[in-house]
Amino acid sequence: MNREAPLRPSDSLQHQSGVLVTIDSFEGSSPREVGAWMLVLADAVHGTVGGGNLEFQAIAHARVLLAAQDMARTDELRRYPLGPSLGQCCGGVVHLKFISIPAGDAIKIEAATAMIHWAGGRNLLQIALFGGGHVGKALVHVLGSLPCAVHWIDSRDEIFPSDVPAYVQCEHSAPVHAAVNDLAAGSHVLIMSFSHAEDLDVVAQCLLRLRAKNDLPFIGLIGSKTKWATFRHRLEERGFSAQEMARITCPIGLDGIAGKEPEVIAVSVAAQLLQLRALAPVAGVH
Repeated sequence: MNREAPLRPSDSLQHQSGVLVTIDSFEGSSPREVGAWMLVLADAVHGTVGGGNLEFQAIAHARVLLAAQDMARTDELRRYPLGPSLGQCCGGVVHLKFISIPAGDAIKIEAATAMIHWAGGRNLLQIALFGGGHVGKALVHVLGSLPCAVHWIDSRDEIFPSDVPAYVQCEHSAPVHAAVNDLAAGSHVLIMSFSHAEDLDVVAQCLLRLRAKNDLPFIGLIGSKTKWATFRHRLEERGFSAQEMARITCPIGLDGIAGKEPEVIAVSVAAQLLQLRALAPVAGVH
């Protein structure tokens, strides 16, 4: 296995100071949820607390802290009414927490890194993606900007790009279906390998896991209705019932989104996954 992330906060803060800004709480409406974060450095900003003048003011204050001589102060809480003074009409009040992180302070660097991972990853949708072809790569690109943790699996080790989004873990598995048993509980499985034979083996292994644990809430297979009819026949020959096979979604993607381009399919499938998120909506987020 290997995992690459474009931003590793602890690396970013080893040689420069930073300020971690998080949404601590809000009243009424808020542009982002509690826990949303951004990391402000002297020459860069990573993440977002909602954009607009709220974020502009927060960045400005963070850089005031960066310029201060005393960087030991932490956990400063500031109140921002989202009204005329900020030029925003949400009508709520957002409380932002500012955590100053001096360069080279290992304890605070690790604490900030953990907080970023918690804030960004606490409600991630677990996705297991089998297949590193054109659609798989397009889908990883789309999911990399969404609240998802992707376990990306292929039988061809050379298929993975050198740089992948954060929260994408790449695994070479031969045979590819052997990886099914190690998937995280609650994974939403997408099957789109280069081979129909591999696809069939992964589907069969997922059905066996459902028999044993029933812990995969969604299993989606790329392909046409004709492909699924052929798979159903072969799965019947392997002893799977109609009720078990009804757990497989094929084709995948939202109805009404036409187009066979990899990017179009990726957007359609990503939208379908977001609809399936078993998370309560955050009240007041606009």
